[in-house]
Amino acid sequence: MQELTTVELRPQGVGLADPAEGPAPAAAMRPSRTQSAMSVRHRLPAAMGQSLRAGGRMLSEEFDHGRLLLFSPVFLGAGAAFWFLAATDVPLVPSLLCLSVSMLAGLVAGRSRPALRATLLALSLVACGMLCAQFESWRASTVILDSSVTTTVTGRVERREGDDRGRWRYILAVTGTEAPEVKRPPRRITVIARGADAPFEIGDIITGRARLTPPAGPALPGLNDFSFGAYFDGIGANGFFYGAPEKVDLPAGPQAATSTPEALLEWLYRLRSGIGDRIRSILPGDTGAFAAALVTDERRAISKETTEALRQSGLAHIVAISGLNMALSAGIFFVGFRMLLSLFPGVAQAYPTKKIAAAGALIAVTAYFLISGFGVSAERAFIMMAIMLIAVFFDRPSISLRNVVLSALVIITISPSEVLGPSFQMSFAATLALVSGYQLWKDRRVRESPLPKLPFLRPVAAVAGFFGGIFLTSLIGGFSTALFSIEHFHRLTAYGLPANLATMPIISFIVMPAGLLAMLLMPFGLDAPLWTVVGFGLDLVIAVAKTVSGWGGDIGFGRLPGWYFIMAVAGFLLLMLLRTRLRHAGTSILAVATLILLTLPGSRPPDLVISEDGGLVALVASTAMASNRENPPDFIFDQWQRALVSPTHQPPKMLDGPAIPPQGEDRRLRLSGDQQNEARTAMVAAAAGGEANRFSCVKKAWCIARLGNGHVVAVIDNAAYLGPACDAGEIVVTAVRLRFDRCRSGATLFTGETLRRTGSIELRFVQTGLEIATAFDAWSRPWMRHRAYDWRKGGFAESGPSAVSDNGE
Repeated sequence: MQELTTVELRPQGVGLADPAEGPAPAAAMRPSRTQSAMSVRHRLPAAMGQSLRAGGRMLSEEFDHGRLLLFSPVFLGAGAAFWFLAATDVPLVPSLLCLSVSMLAGLVAGRSRPALRATLLALSLVACGMLCAQFESWRASTVILDSSVTTTVTGRVERREGDDRGRWRYILAVTGTEAPEVKRPPRRITVIARGADAPFEIGDIITGRARLTPPAGPALPGLNDFSFGAYFDGIGANGFFYGAPEKVDLPAGPQAATSTPEALLEWLYRLRSGIGDRIRSILPGDTGAFAAALVTDERRAISKETTEALRQSGLAHIVAISGLNMALSAGIFFVGFRMLLSLFPGVAQAYPTKKIAAAGALIAVTAYFLISGFGVSAERAFIMMAIMLIAVFFDRPSISLRNVVLSALVIITISPSEVLGPSFQMSFAATLALVSGYQLWKDRRVRESPLPKLPFLRPVAAVAGFFGGIFLTSLIGGFSTALFSIEHFHRLTAYGLPANLATMPIISFIVMPAGLLAMLLMPFGLDAPLWTVVGFGLDLVIAVAKTVSGWGGDIGFGRLPGWYFIMAVAGFLLLMLLRTRLRHAGTSILAVATLILLTLPGSRPPDLVISEDGGLVALVASTAMASNRENPPDFIFDQWQRALVSPTHQPPKMLDGPAIPPQGEDRRLRLSGDQQNEARTAMVAAAAGGEANRFSCVKKAWCIARLGNGHVVAVIDNAAYLGPACDAGEIVVTAVRLRFDRCRSGATLFTGETLRRTGSIELRFVQTGLEIATAFDAWSRPWMRHRAYDWRKGGFAESGPSAVSDNGE
């Protein structure tokens, strides 16, 4: 209708001219609005068609270059991640059926339908990833301790590691418990011992009174679940000995016997511990602990101050045995051994010295990996280096994305649980970005210039090239791991680039060459002078780390929305794995997701957070986080501060009374009526007269606080104060494992029993009432199943956390 109106209102002479009347005026030759609109409508489909055809050509080019096969570990890892993140176990039969059908359909589709075939291959890889995850979970079958217990534990020392405070951390294979005997004893535990004159040797049987606790769950809903990693590491409990444990001399028998693989692992761990002890005996303090960490990956002996300085300066990756360490050790050995062989002309002319040097470097990195502790970063780096060195045997390019993909496929197949860990994600993100950047640099257009070839400019060009390489690798590595650092650690280091520029020459030319020679000479006892050189270089690195960390630059970001992390990872992978202009779709996804994140308002922080054991409670305000502990445990509280971006801690205001804990602090004692009235009056007065958003506490008895919105929260250390707390507060928290979960007054009650099943909790006061977010919604997953075990009944509960009520009645 609008077009008709436009035609009717058109002035005379604007229409098409009659050929008999001669040429039309200039005004008559101009297209009308209708014609312009129609022309645009015709051009748009044509442009869209052109774009689709161009996209098809680029996609065909990606197929021709095999780039789409580089996504195979992405789909395999996605299947594994889906299985681990699912609310319940995915049945085995549907996964096998999906794998069989998709593979069969892919074979029937043939090469004539590449898009369909690629889709079916992706489905097959997803199903295969789910099966790998299910198989790893079945293979682990770790028994996790159901609740905290104090018992006498006896076990065989499998591994050991010292820390900076003189304590020793042992991994024990449990052989027995008594007083009380644990009904579901874990097969392997991690326990800390203090006060021993000398550390126990690997293979010793030790016993002692110990406090054991299950591996920690998420500090807040959505954060890292440490019980997940402990389950796949085979660790069923953590704890510490009361006093120094004792060695038990047992006669040789079935308990002391070990299989051949276990004996080999035990020998490797004994060798690893011996190397670490040797290095620390030559280099004292943090220097020796740093040097030992570079060789054996034992990092606990490094002091907290130095560890924090390395982290804040962006140099923590040096401590971890990763691609940098493996590449430097393999490269130094390869170049040095090849130069040594070239000194003998007969050998250099008769034998392929390059391949011989590659074989020697392969043996060297294999030995390095065996004594490194088998961490995922070391495993990934070893596989990468092994593939690169083996490629030399067949005269193939060493650095390629296919090598990265192959190592990722191997690790995901063997240990699919690592897909969700920060070590796997950050190490592969950095490697993927560096290899992609290297290929772009290699394929660039090179313009010849005579200036760098001048004799007096060659040293300058070499130095500039070295530091330029460090600058680019540090920049690429920093940007590629930034997303994962924010996701897992909720912070980012601003000054990592200058710190890496200052330390990489020290590591490359002083620390690693001297350390490699020291390891070769260690069997002959001639390594001490070289370790001194290593110590000199590491002292410089520590000095740089402390200087840079003093600049600040530790930026907190808090928790990222789940949708943003998924979109950003997808964009990053498209940008890194594609070679045509299609890769810029990844750039667009990253840009759009980031723009939406910055535009939309952030999620509202919780008003109250509760740890999973009920011992730590904090009020979250805009200026500070107020807890019920003067010195809250760092392990939990640091995670709260990073995730909620609240660096300031406000300790409680300590009161003198009048309420005091019952004599002997027996939690089964009850207060008299007068004592209850006295405690209730004191709690009400403390809540009304105290500062808003700050706890007022009576030591070892109770704490109470009034939030800014007027709600009152009470935390009790002794169950005797439960009645007064329920009367004075709207929310009551206690670490005591009570047999009920409700207050008669109607106040919301969280006990040690309910929190054991729900995990940590976030509370928000909304208009409709109280919004509760729990860390766990079900207990069906293997690494959560221990939370459903009832030691009184000796069985597992089938209900979820929300159904917990009146447990003992």
